Amino acid sequence: MVIAPSILNINNLNLEKDIQMAIDCGISRFHIDIMDGHFVPNLSFGPQLVSDFKKTFPTTEVEVHLMSNNPDVLVPAFVKAGAQIVLLHYEAMNENKLNYWLDYLKENNVKAGLVLNPDTAISVLQKFLGKVDQILLMTVYPGFGGQKFIPESSSRIKQAVSLSAGKVPIEVDGGINKQTAKIAKDAGAKIFVAGSYLFCQNSIKKQITELEGILQ
Repeated sequence: MVIAPSILNINNLNLEKDIQMAIDCGISRFHIDIMDGHFVPNLSFGPQLVSDFKKTFPTTEVEVHLMSNNPDVLVPAFVKAGAQIVLLHYEAMNENKLNYWLDYLKENNVKAGLVLNPDTAISVLQKFLGKVDQILLMTVYPGFGGQKFIPESSSRIKQAVSLSAGKVPIEVDGGINKQTAKIAKDAGAKIFVAGSYLFCQNSIKKQITELEGILQ
């Protein structure tokens, strides 16, 4: 099981301190939400943050969750910045373009992930299983942190595990806490994105320890 903290809800003035605190607790991967103000209504980070992250924490893995329908500009920019995993939304582009960028990531030795919104049929994964290193199922609608886990997500996780024959790890993102992490784990998820649950409570160490206990 992998916990991939989302830095979206960290106070920007505390980013380095809180990231280091999570690393000190054993975290080895971070999830960076890229919101473009178009595909989703919110704005977040850019390639410079990823570049700075890799310079400051060179041994820590970065996955970029690209919530943008402008992959032509942003995918190469984040690859250049040092992202090791790039997660692309099925809903953000047509399938020909999606295939192109999944191939591009492979050619540049970057792991490729496919993201599905809560209302996108799990069956669309079938066309891309041979090209993806992981599947991210949104358990909230993308665009904002702090939302509640959608209960129907459990059955979607099970469908994705079945469709991929358990060969592609399933990641979940949205509303992850002690209770929902157990629901997602029991359904077959392997990677857990958590943001406000880890960074908006009293103790980052306490929250990480609690979540690890659930996922053992």
